Amino acid sequence: MKILIIDDSYDAMALAKVRLGREGHTILCATNGQEGLEAADREAPDLILLDVDMPDMSGFDVCRRLKASPTLFMIPVIFLSGSGGPEDKVRGLDLGAVDFVTKPFDAFELRARVRTALRTKYLQDLLRDFAVIDPLTELSNRRALDERLGQEWTRLVRHGGVLSVIMADIDHFKAVNDQFGHPAGDEVLRQVARLLIQSCRQSDTLARYGGEEFAVVAPETDLVAAAEYADRLRRGICDRPLNVNGQSMTVTISVGVASSVGCETVQELVRAADAALYCAKSAGRNCVKAHQEARSPQPTP
Repeated sequence: MKILIIDDSYDAMALAKVRLGREGHTILCATNGQEGLEAADREAPDLILLDVDMPDMSGFDVCRRLKASPTLFMIPVIFLSGSGGPEDKVRGLDLGAVDFVTKPFDAFELRARVRTALRTKYLQDLLRDFAVIDPLTELSNRRALDERLGQEWTRLVRHGGVLSVIMADIDHFKAVNDQFGHPAGDEVLRQVARLLIQSCRQSDTLARYGGEEFAVVAPETDLVAAAEYADRLRRGICDRPLNVNGQSMTVTISVGVASSVGCETVQELVRAADAALYCAKSAGRNCVKAHQEARSPQPTP
C-alpha cells in the first residue's frame, strides 16, 4: 500500500516512516498542507496520515479540500495531533477522517490503526470495482462510462478542446446466440472486448455500454481522428477470427462516431454517436459512420 504522511514535524514524520516502512508499505512525505495536496493528487495514496497543527494550512483545511475533490475524497485520512481534545476529535471525524491518533503516538497502536484503515480501504475498493466493472467482459460498465463522460464534459466546458465518443455494436449477434447458444455468445463478447482493449489507447475509456454494444470515450480527439481510430477498432475485430468452443468464427462490428462539436450537452453527444451507429447498421454493417455537426461548447470564463 502507498501511505502519504503530511506533517511539519520532521521527528514525528521520521518515526512514522520507520515504523510503517517495516510493514512493507511505500511511504511518501510532505511537510505542509499545499505540498500534501499536490502529492495526494499526483500519487493517489491508499491512506493519508495528516497532522492537525501546521503553519500554512491546518490539517482540517487539508482534509476539507481532500473530501471536496471528486478524485481524492475516497482516500481514508487518519489525523495526528498533539492535543487529543474531544473537540478536535469530533471536528476531524465530522470532516470525514476515519481515525484520530494523539501524539506522541505508540508505534504499535499506530500500526494497528493503519492496518485497520487500509483493510477498510481495500474492502471499499472491492465494492467500487463491483459497482463499475462489467463482470462478463471485465470492462468498465455503463455507470463508470457515464461518470467518465461527465468528468470529461466538465473539463471540456471549462477549458475548451474537443471530445469524441465511439459506439460499436457486434453485427448479427442474435444469430450467434440462436445458432451456438448463449454461453458461446458470452465468449464472443469476452473475446471482442479483449480485441478492443488491444486497439484502444491507454488514455481512453472503453466500456460495455449494454448487450453487445461497446463505447469508447476519446478526449482531445476530433471527428476525423476519431473516425480513423474507430476504423482501426473495426479492422481489429473483422481481421481476427475468434475461437469459440473449438470453432473458428469471424464477427464484425458497426461503428458510429460523434464529437462534441455542435453538441450542447453530453447526452446530446452520446445520442449523436448512437445515431451514427444506426447509420452504419443501415449502410450494410461492418463500417464506420461519423455524425457531422458544426458547433462546440465554449469554455466558461
